[in-house]
Amino acid sequence: MKNESPTPLPPGWAARFFTIWSGQAISLVGSALVQFALIWWLTIETGSATILATVSLVALLPQIVLGPFVGALVDRWNRRLIMIVADSTIALATAVLFVLFATGQIQIWHIYAISLARSLGGAFHHPAMSASTSLMVPDKHLTRVAGANQLLQGLVTIFAPPLGALLIALMPIQNILLIDIGTALLAIFPLFFIGIPQPPRQLAQANGSATRTSYWHDLIEGFRYVVRWPGLFGIILLAMALNFLLSPSSALLPLVVIQEFSGGAQELAWVESVFGIGIILGGLTLSAWGGFKRRILTSMIGVIGIGSGVVLTGLAPAGFFTLLLAANFLIGFTQVLANGPLHAIFQSAVAPDMQGRVFSLIGAGATAMMPLSLLIAGPVADLLGVRVWYIFGGTVCVLMAMAALFIPAIMNIEQNRQPGAVPTPETPPS
Repeated sequence: MKNESPTPLPPGWAARFFTIWSGQAISLVGSALVQFALIWWLTIETGSATILATVSLVALLPQIVLGPFVGALVDRWNRRLIMIVADSTIALATAVLFVLFATGQIQIWHIYAISLARSLGGAFHHPAMSASTSLMVPDKHLTRVAGANQLLQGLVTIFAPPLGALLIALMPIQNILLIDIGTALLAIFPLFFIGIPQPPRQLAQANGSATRTSYWHDLIEGFRYVVRWPGLFGIILLAMALNFLLSPSSALLPLVVIQEFSGGAQELAWVESVFGIGIILGGLTLSAWGGFKRRILTSMIGVIGIGSGVVLTGLAPAGFFTLLLAANFLIGFTQVLANGPLHAIFQSAVAPDMQGRVFSLIGAGATAMMPLSLLIAGPVADLLGVRVWYIFGGTVCVLMAMAALFIPAIMNIEQNRQPGAVPTPETPPS
């Protein structure tokens, strides 16, 4: 049974959705510039790897710790209002940072605190935007929209660092922060004028035809929804395992370039640029093509491609740097094929009433794997060599994706959809 939007989408859905999407895209560029500028400032001021790692960890904490709890709120509250408040919080936090830099009062702990506040806003914004997309975009176009999102990420990956470096050379850091505030306002402005449809249960509760439930009921209901749907639960576990295996591949890449290929900053830049080009071409391909009719097949082929590229990175002979470039292009290109359709599946197959909770659980689980895998991969690479993790992680990634092709619950996830939220019994009249 198909999961339809609560009301038929009007003909002008594209103009409304992409107006909001464009504002969010511009804001993403501003956020990337701020992230680059702050990391550069910390690097110059402290030269401490511990401080840089701590900032990165602080930015991950809200999604890991609060993610499972945020989703229930996203499904209970007005998602458009959540996005407005979340974006405004991020802009306000950046404004505080602007004042601290402009007045010369900035300290390291200020950046920790502001990074935490910005990340907290993102922990609410991302599931609200993802859950709103399925209510604004026809099902048949969700994969193309996911491809456009991946394309945007690729463009930001390639162009934000050099643009940030140029801006740092031309202006003080507080002026770069002003750019981020301006782009955040551009993201907020359309939300005041463009409505976002609400899930059926929210509408029913608003007009009194359904009983309001408690927050804890909704939270537990979200966990039950995921666990009772074997296909969805299996994909979440697969995503967590893949994140564990593949996250260190980007963190260890500088060591591969330096130790195995005797390269330097220029060679590392080439590898990262080729990876970004792969993402851009993958995003263009997926946006135009839309993937196979069975979206999960496109995703599994993408995962196999990622794993193959990671293995090739580990096996590339020291004298064949072009092979390393080809491997990272393959990783970038197939990453889009893996992530885009999978995201579209979640938006299409998960009941609109449950998407905030499901997206938050997926994000929290996948993000939690990143620091855990880095803690393990570092010592393993030091002990056995940096290539070992690439060969092992990439091989297991390929084998897991191939095994998933033979698991009916995963491969038929779009057909075996769960119903919406479990109905709450009506309260008898007193």
